[in-house]
Amino acid sequence: MRTIGYAAQTSESPLAPFAFERRPLQPGDVAMEILYCGVCHSDLHYARNDWGFSAYPAVPGHEIVGRVTAVGPDVTRHTVGDHVAVGCLVDSCLECDQCHKGEEQMCRHGATGTYGGSEPIMGTPTRGGYSKHIVVREEFVLKVPPALDIARAAPLLCAGITTYSPLRTWNVRPGTRVGVVGLGGLGHMAVKLAVAMGAHVTVISRSAAKRADALALGAHGLLVSADAETMATAANTFDLIIDTVPVEHDVQPYLPLLDVDGTLVLVGQVGPVGALNSVPLLMGRRRISGSPIGGIAQTQEMLDFCAEKGVLPDVETIRMDEINHAFERLLKADVRYRFVIDMASLAAA
Repeated sequence: MRTIGYAAQTSESPLAPFAFERRPLQPGDVAMEILYCGVCHSDLHYARNDWGFSAYPAVPGHEIVGRVTAVGPDVTRHTVGDHVAVGCLVDSCLECDQCHKGEEQMCRHGATGTYGGSEPIMGTPTRGGYSKHIVVREEFVLKVPPALDIARAAPLLCAGITTYSPLRTWNVRPGTRVGVVGLGGLGHMAVKLAVAMGAHVTVISRSAAKRADALALGAHGLLVSADAETMATAANTFDLIIDTVPVEHDVQPYLPLLDVDGTLVLVGQVGPVGALNSVPLLMGRRRISGSPIGGIAQTQEMLDFCAEKGVLPDVETIRMDEINHAFERLLKADVRYRFVIDMASLAAA
C-alpha cells in the first residue's frame, strides 16, 4: 500500500513529507486510514536520536486513531468502517508466558514497536502514525468506544495507558493517596485517571504556579517540592507517586513523601536517575519502580474506562505541517497538554 507521511531523514533534519510503502494486507491484518495521531515526547526523542537507536527515515507516532478501510479474510474482531486505535505496539510473539498473560509489552522475544522496529512478517522497518495509512495485525488493533471523542482520544494510546497501567498495578482505589510529579502530557492524564478511580490526588511541582491548573484537572491539592518545610510536613503521606517527568532529574526528594510500603513509579524518564541515598528506602520499606505501557487487554480496558468515566486528554489540534513547530513548543513544555495531528491536513500539507 502506497502512503504518505512525515519523516525525519537525519537527527538534525526537520520532519518533511515522505512517501513510502506499507506492507500488503495479510490474512490477519487490518488496514486503517489514520484520522488523528497524538504527539508524544518519545516521538521527539526518536526523531532526534536522543536515545541513540533511531533508524532513518523516521516516521514517528504511536497514538493512532483511525477508520478501518480493509480487513484480511481471517480477521474477526473488526470490520470496515469501525473506529479503531493503535498504540505503541504492533506485534509480539503471542506465545511466551508474558504474551499469554496479556503483557505483550513484556514479550520475552521482544515486542515490535509501532515505529523503530522491524515487521516480523516482511522484515521491513515499522513506521508510525504521522502518516495517512497503516496496516496492523488484528490482535494489536483496539476498539474505540462510541462514547469517546475520536478527535481527542489519540493520546490515550500512550499517555493514557502509560499512567493507567501503574495505577491498576498498584491497585489504586477510593481513598488511595496518589502523588503526581509533573503536569505535562503524562501528568495530566495521571491526575484525571487517578481522580476517576476515586483516589486523593496531589500534584507535586517545583512551584505553586500550576496550582490552578492542577485543581482544574481534578487534583485535590498541589505540593511545592522546592519548599523544604512543606515537603517535610508531607512526609509519609502518599501510598503511590507517579513520576512523569521526561528528562533526567533528582528523585531523592520524593522518597520521604511515601508512607511505609509506598512506591515511586517512574514512567517518564528514560536513562540514568543519578545517585540515590538508600536510607528512605530502608527505613520506610519504600520502593522505586518503573512501568512501561500496558498490554493490549489492559489498553482496551483503559479505553472502556475512559468512555465510562468521561475521561479525555486536554489537547491542541494541529496540522501535519505544523509538527516541527510543535516539537519546538514541546521542548519548552508549551502545550496543555497534548498535541494531536488532524490527519485530514496531510494531503494539503
